[in-house]
Amino acid sequence: MAKCDICKTKIESTFLNKILGSYIKDNKGKKHLLCPECQKKHPKKAEALKKL
Repeated sequence: MAKCDICKTKIESTFLNKILGSYIKDNKGKKHLLCPECQKKHPKKAEALKKL
């Protein structure tokens, strides 16, 4: 299972192993995974990247 990079909770996936969250890229091109709750708390990409 995948974990959120901000709050470290486990993120569920569908039966086809697709995550129920989203990825964002930082300035260096590295992908970070966000859970739906953290997406609601930090709707803008810049806010979410500050929390990493």
